[in-house]
Amino acid sequence: MTQVKTAKYRVIKQHICEKIESGQWVEHSKVPSENELTEQFSVSRMTARRALQELTEQGLLVRSQGSGTFVANFKSQSSLLEIRNIADEIQERGHQYRAQQLILEAVKVNEEVAILLALKAGDIAYYSSVLHFENNAPIQLEQRFVNPKLVANYLEQDFTQITPHEYLSSEAPLTEATHEVEAILASQEIGHLLAISHITPCLQVKRRTWSSQGVVSLATLTSPGNKYRLGSHLIF
Repeated sequence: MTQVKTAKYRVIKQHICEKIESGQWVEHSKVPSENELTEQFSVSRMTARRALQELTEQGLLVRSQGSGTFVANFKSQSSLLEIRNIADEIQERGHQYRAQQLILEAVKVNEEVAILLALKAGDIAYYSSVLHFENNAPIQLEQRFVNPKLVANYLEQDFTQITPHEYLSSEAPLTEATHEVEAILASQEIGHLLAISHITPCLQVKRRTWSSQGVVSLATLTSPGNKYRLGSHLIF
C-alpha cells in the first residue's frame, strides 16, 4: 500500500502544536521565525509562513509585526466573520472534540421566538440543547430553535455524531446570519452544565441564520468567559 506523505506545512503545524501541548512552549513564548522554520524543516519560506498563518487564524499563535510570533493565551477562539463548525475549530487546534445531546424535541414557541423564526406564537419548532466539549472540558452550551418547515428531519439526527451547524449547513445551506454578543453571569443551570460557578462571567452569542428559503434557526451559544473568545483577522 502506498503511504500518503504529509504536507510539509502540516508537519510544521503538528510540531508546534506538540510543543504547546507538552508544555515546552507556554503562553506568550516566542516561537521560531519563518527563517528558522525554513532551515529546520528544509522547506520554502512560503511553506513556513503558511503553517504560522494557519495556527494564528486558529487562535494558537499571535503574530506581532516586528516582534515575531508567540504562543497565544489558552482560550478557545471563534470568529464573528464566519460561521464555523465548532468540532472543526477544536480539532484544528489539535484537541479532542465530543458532544452530549441534552434535549431534542418539538416545542411550542412563544411570541419572541416565533417572530424571530417567522412563525406564529404557539407554532411548533424543533429544539435542541447540546453541550460541546474540548479535551473533555465543557466549552459551549448550544440551545437552538429550528424552523421545521425548512428542516423536516432535524429531530431524527444524533448530535453526538454530527453538530447541528454541520447538519443544517448540508440541509439548508446558510446565506445570511446575524449575531448579538453580550457578557452574562452564568445561571445555576448553565453553571452546572459548563462546570463553572454561577457567578462566572460568560460570553453569550445569539445567532439567527437564513437560507435562501427563509429563517432556518435561532441559536444561543454560551461559553465560559475565561475559556473562550471571539476574534477575527481582516485583510483589506
